[in-house]
Amino acid sequence: MSDEDEAKQVRSIFISDLHLGTRGAQADLVLEFLRAYDAPQIYLVGDIIDGWRLKSGWYFPQAHNDVVQKLLRKVRKGSRLIYITGNHDDFLRDFTGSEFGGIHIADHALHETADGKRLLVIHGDLFDLVVRNAKWLALLGDWAYTVALASNTVVNKVRRLFHLPHWSLSAWAKQKVKNAVNYIGEFEICLAAEARRHGADGVVCGHIHHAAHRKIDGLTYINTGDWVESCTAVVEHHDGRFEVIRWPQYRLKSEPVRPIPLPALVSEAA
Repeated sequence: MSDEDEAKQVRSIFISDLHLGTRGAQADLVLEFLRAYDAPQIYLVGDIIDGWRLKSGWYFPQAHNDVVQKLLRKVRKGSRLIYITGNHDDFLRDFTGSEFGGIHIADHALHETADGKRLLVIHGDLFDLVVRNAKWLALLGDWAYTVALASNTVVNKVRRLFHLPHWSLSAWAKQKVKNAVNYIGEFEICLAAEARRHGADGVVCGHIHHAAHRKIDGLTYINTGDWVESCTAVVEHHDGRFEVIRWPQYRLKSEPVRPIPLPALVSEAA
Protein backbone atom coordinates (compact mmCIF):
# COMPACT_ATOMS: atom_id res chain seq x y z
CA MET A 1 0.00 0.00 0.00
CA SER A 2 1.40 3.43 -1.00
CA ASP A 3 1.68 6.52 1.20
CA GLU A 4 -1.14 8.12 -0.80
CA ASP A 5 -3.44 5.22 0.07
CA GLU A 6 -2.79 5.65 3.79
CA ALA A 7 -2.75 9.47 3.79
CA LYS A 8 -5.55 11.57 5.21
CA GLN A 9 -7.62 12.83 2.29
CA VAL A 10 -8.45 16.54 2.21
CA ARG A 11 -9.85 18.74 -0.55
CA SER A 12 -6.84 21.06 -0.95
CA ILE A 13 -3.34 21.51 0.45
CA PHE A 14 -1.56 24.87 0.65
CA ILE A 15 2.14 24.86 1.51
CA SER A 16 4.84 27.49 1.06
CA ASP A 17 8.33 28.65 1.96
CA LEU A 18 10.05 25.25 2.00
CA HIS A 19 13.31 26.95 0.95
CA LEU A 20 14.73 23.75 -0.49
CA GLY A 21 18.39 24.31 -1.24
CA THR A 22 19.13 25.88 2.15
CA ARG A 23 20.45 24.26 5.30
CA GLY A 24 17.52 25.62 7.28
CA ALA A 25 14.92 23.72 5.25
CA GLN A 26 13.15 21.05 7.32
CA ALA A 27 12.89 18.66 4.37
CA ASP A 28 12.38 15.53 6.50
CA LEU A 29 9.38 17.11 8.21
CA VAL A 30 7.97 18.29 4.87
CA LEU A 31 8.21 14.74 3.58
CA GLU A 32 6.43 13.42 6.67
CA PHE A 33 3.61 15.89 6.13
CA LEU A 34 3.26 15.03 2.43
CA ARG A 35 3.06 11.35 3.34
CA ALA A 36 0.38 12.05 5.92
CA TYR A 37 -1.89 14.26 3.77
CA ASP A 38 -3.09 14.01 0.19
CA ALA A 39 -5.46 16.10 -1.95
CA PRO A 40 -6.59 16.37 -5.57
CA GLN A 41 -5.25 19.93 -5.70
CA ILE A 42 -2.04 21.17 -4.12
CA TYR A 43 -0.94 24.79 -4.07
CA LEU A 44 2.76 25.54 -3.65
CA VAL A 45 2.54 29.14 -2.50
CA GLY A 46 6.05 30.33 -3.35
CA ASP A 47 9.65 30.03 -2.15
CA ILE A 48 9.64 26.27 -2.61
CA ILE A 49 13.14 26.15 -4.11
CA ASP A 50 15.51 28.86 -2.86
CA GLY A 51 17.16 30.16 -6.01
CA TRP A 52 18.87 32.98 -4.09
CA ARG A 53 20.81 30.53 -1.96
CA LEU A 54 21.58 28.12 -4.78
CA LYS A 55 23.16 30.94 -6.78
CA SER A 56 25.77 31.43 -4.06
CA GLY A 57 26.56 27.73 -3.68
CA TRP A 58 24.93 24.45 -4.58
CA TYR A 59 23.33 22.61 -1.67
CA PHE A 60 20.59 20.11 -2.46
CA PRO A 61 20.88 16.93 -0.38
CA GLN A 62 18.87 13.76 -0.93
CA ALA A 63 16.14 14.79 1.53
CA HIS A 64 15.42 17.90 -0.54
CA ASN A 65 15.30 15.85 -3.72
CA ASP A 66 12.94 13.40 -1.98
CA VAL A 67 10.47 16.24 -1.34
CA VAL A 68 10.51 17.19 -5.03
CA GLN A 69 10.05 13.55 -6.06
CA LYS A 70 7.17 13.16 -3.59
CA LEU A 71 5.36 16.13 -5.09
CA LEU A 72 5.92 14.77 -8.61
CA ARG A 73 4.60 11.40 -7.49
CA LYS A 74 1.39 13.06 -6.27
CA VAL A 75 1.01 14.65 -9.71
CA ARG A 76 1.47 11.27 -11.40
CA LYS A 77 -1.20 9.87 -9.08
CA GLY A 78 -3.65 12.52 -10.31
CA SER A 79 -3.19 15.60 -8.11
CA ARG A 80 -3.14 18.99 -9.82
CA LEU A 81 -0.19 21.06 -8.68
CA ILE A 82 -0.39 24.87 -8.87
CA TYR A 83 3.04 26.45 -8.33
CA ILE A 84 2.70 30.10 -7.27
CA THR A 85 6.07 31.79 -7.67
CA GLY A 86 7.73 33.73 -4.86
CA ASN A 87 10.74 35.99 -4.56
CA HIS A 88 13.24 33.23 -3.77
CA ASP A 89 12.08 31.17 -6.76
CA ASP A 90 11.48 34.17 -9.03
CA PHE A 91 13.54 32.43 -11.75
CA LEU A 92 10.32 30.55 -12.52
CA ARG A 93 8.40 33.74 -13.29
CA ASP A 94 9.67 33.54 -16.87
CA PHE A 95 7.40 30.49 -17.19
CA THR A 96 4.25 32.08 -15.73
CA GLY A 97 1.18 30.66 -17.45
CA SER A 98 2.96 27.49 -18.54
CA GLU A 99 1.92 23.98 -17.60
CA PHE A 100 4.31 21.04 -17.46
CA GLY A 101 2.78 17.61 -16.97
CA GLY A 102 0.09 18.66 -14.53
CA ILE A 103 2.13 21.42 -12.87
CA HIS A 104 0.75 24.89 -13.58
CA ILE A 105 3.02 27.87 -12.90
CA ALA A 106 1.38 31.18 -12.00
CA ASP A 107 2.04 34.40 -10.13
CA HIS A 108 -1.37 34.11 -8.47
CA ALA A 109 -4.53 32.01 -8.68
CA LEU A 110 -8.16 32.12 -7.60
CA HIS A 111 -9.25 29.12 -5.58
CA GLU A 112 -12.92 28.23 -5.16
CA THR A 113 -13.65 26.56 -1.85
CA ALA A 114 -16.10 23.72 -1.24
CA ASP A 115 -18.64 26.20 0.13
CA GLY A 116 -18.41 28.54 -2.87
CA LYS A 117 -15.98 31.18 -1.59
CA ARG A 118 -13.23 32.61 -3.81
CA LEU A 119 -9.75 33.00 -2.37
CA LEU A 120 -6.81 34.79 -3.96
CA VAL A 121 -3.70 32.61 -3.70
CA ILE A 122 -0.49 34.64 -3.91
CA HIS A 123 2.95 34.47 -2.33
CA GLY A 124 2.92 38.08 -1.10
CA ASP A 125 6.42 39.32 -1.87
CA LEU A 126 5.11 41.85 -4.39
CA PHE A 127 3.63 43.72 -1.44
CA ASP A 128 6.87 43.73 0.53
CA LEU A 129 8.43 47.15 -0.07
CA VAL A 130 11.86 45.95 1.03
CA VAL A 131 11.95 43.19 -1.58
CA ARG A 132 10.40 45.35 -4.30
CA ASN A 133 12.41 48.53 -3.87
CA ALA A 134 15.70 47.51 -2.20
CA LYS A 135 16.65 43.98 -3.17
CA TRP A 136 20.19 44.41 -1.84
CA LEU A 137 18.72 45.13 1.60
CA ALA A 138 16.50 42.08 1.34
CA LEU A 139 19.56 39.96 0.52
CA LEU A 140 21.37 41.35 3.56
CA GLY A 141 18.35 40.47 5.67
CA ASP A 142 18.36 37.01 4.11
CA TRP A 143 21.98 36.55 5.26
CA ALA A 144 21.14 37.54 8.84
CA TYR A 145 18.13 35.26 8.71
CA THR A 146 20.34 32.35 7.62
CA VAL A 147 22.58 32.94 10.65
CA ALA A 148 19.54 32.79 12.94
CA LEU A 149 18.40 29.55 11.29
CA ALA A 150 21.83 28.02 11.84
CA SER A 151 21.44 28.58 15.57
CA ASN A 152 18.00 26.97 15.38
CA THR A 153 19.52 23.79 13.94
CA VAL A 154 21.70 23.12 16.99
CA VAL A 155 18.95 23.93 19.49
CA ASN A 156 16.36 21.76 17.77
CA LYS A 157 18.64 18.73 17.48
CA VAL A 158 18.68 18.65 21.28
CA ARG A 159 14.95 19.39 21.58
CA ARG A 160 14.02 16.55 19.23
CA LEU A 161 15.99 14.07 21.31
CA PHE A 162 13.70 14.98 24.19
CA HIS A 163 10.63 14.91 21.89
CA LEU A 164 10.03 18.62 22.35
CA PRO A 165 8.35 20.73 19.65
CA HIS A 166 10.34 22.67 17.08
CA TRP A 167 11.39 26.11 18.34
CA SER A 168 12.72 29.01 16.29
CA LEU A 169 14.79 31.96 17.45
CA SER A 170 13.80 34.00 14.41
CA ALA A 171 10.10 33.23 14.87
CA TRP A 172 10.35 34.18 18.56
CA ALA A 173 12.04 37.46 17.64
CA LYS A 174 9.22 38.29 15.23
CA GLN A 175 6.76 38.06 18.10
CA LYS A 176 8.86 40.23 20.41
CA VAL A 177 10.35 42.96 18.22
CA LYS A 178 7.87 45.81 17.84
CA ASN A 179 8.87 46.68 14.27
CA ALA A 180 8.46 43.06 13.18
CA VAL A 181 5.01 42.85 14.78
CA ASN A 182 3.96 46.08 13.07
CA TYR A 183 5.30 44.83 9.74
CA ILE A 184 3.31 41.60 9.98
CA GLY A 185 0.13 43.52 10.75
CA GLU A 186 0.62 45.90 7.82
CA PHE A 187 1.41 43.00 5.49
CA GLU A 188 -1.78 41.20 6.47
CA ILE A 189 -3.93 44.28 5.92
CA CYS A 190 -2.29 44.90 2.53
CA LEU A 191 -2.92 41.32 1.36
CA ALA A 192 -6.54 41.43 2.50
CA ALA A 193 -6.99 44.64 0.50
CA GLU A 194 -5.51 42.94 -2.58
CA ALA A 195 -8.03 40.12 -2.20
CA ARG A 196 -10.84 42.70 -2.15
CA ARG A 197 -9.39 44.29 -5.30
CA HIS A 198 -9.65 40.92 -7.05
CA GLY A 199 -13.25 40.56 -5.93
CA ALA A 200 -12.29 37.60 -3.74
CA ASP A 201 -13.60 36.62 -0.32
CA GLY A 202 -10.12 36.27 1.12
CA VAL A 203 -6.47 35.48 0.50
CA VAL A 204 -4.05 32.61 1.02
CA CYS A 205 -0.41 33.71 1.08
CA GLY A 206 3.04 32.97 2.48
CA HIS A 207 6.29 34.96 2.44
CA ILE A 208 6.50 36.29 6.01
CA HIS A 209 6.86 32.85 7.71
CA HIS A 210 4.01 33.57 10.08
CA ALA A 211 1.06 31.17 9.91
CA ALA A 212 -2.36 32.69 10.53
CA HIS A 213 -6.06 32.17 9.87
CA ARG A 214 -8.30 35.08 10.78
CA LYS A 215 -10.72 37.71 9.53
CA ILE A 216 -9.60 41.18 8.42
CA ASP A 217 -12.36 43.66 7.58
CA GLY A 218 -14.73 40.83 6.74
CA LEU A 219 -12.20 39.03 4.52
CA THR A 220 -10.50 35.73 5.25
CA TYR A 221 -6.74 36.02 5.72
CA ILE A 222 -4.76 32.77 5.67
CA ASN A 223 -0.98 32.52 5.78
CA THR A 224 0.52 29.09 5.26
CA GLY A 225 3.60 29.79 7.37
CA ASP A 226 6.81 28.02 6.38
CA TRP A 227 9.06 24.98 6.79
CA VAL A 228 12.20 26.55 8.23
CA GLU A 229 10.70 28.17 11.34
CA SER A 230 7.17 27.12 12.24
CA CYS A 231 6.76 24.07 9.96
CA THR A 232 3.12 24.73 9.10
CA ALA A 233 0.77 24.14 6.20
CA VAL A 234 -2.90 24.77 5.53
CA VAL A 235 -5.48 22.23 4.41
CA GLU A 236 -9.03 22.67 3.18
CA HIS A 237 -11.39 19.95 4.33
CA HIS A 238 -14.18 18.64 2.14
CA ASP A 239 -16.75 20.90 3.83
CA GLY A 240 -14.74 24.03 3.01
CA ARG A 241 -13.25 24.40 6.49
CA PHE A 242 -9.61 25.52 6.60
CA GLU A 243 -7.11 24.33 9.18
CA VAL A 244 -3.53 25.32 9.96
CA ILE A 245 -1.48 22.15 10.48
CA ARG A 246 1.50 22.54 12.82
CA TRP A 247 3.20 19.36 11.83
CA PRO A 248 6.05 18.82 14.34
CA GLN A 249 3.79 19.38 17.34
CA TYR A 250 1.18 17.03 15.91
CA ARG A 251 3.70 14.33 15.17
CA LEU A 252 5.71 14.65 18.38
CA LYS A 253 2.67 14.41 20.65
CA SER A 254 2.15 10.81 19.60
CA GLU A 255 5.73 9.71 20.21
CA PRO A 256 6.76 8.13 23.53
CA VAL A 257 9.41 9.95 25.53
CA ARG A 258 12.54 7.84 25.90
CA PRO A 259 15.53 8.61 28.13
CA ILE A 260 18.57 9.70 26.09
CA PRO A 261 22.04 8.68 27.35
CA LEU A 262 24.26 11.72 27.89
CA PRO A 263 27.00 10.60 25.42
CA ALA A 264 24.40 10.16 22.69
CA LEU A 265 22.91 13.57 23.48
CA VAL A 266 26.30 15.30 23.20
CA SER A 267 27.13 13.43 19.99
CA GLU A 268 23.81 14.30 18.32
CA ALA A 269 24.02 17.96 19.28
CA ALA A 270 27.55 18.16 17.83
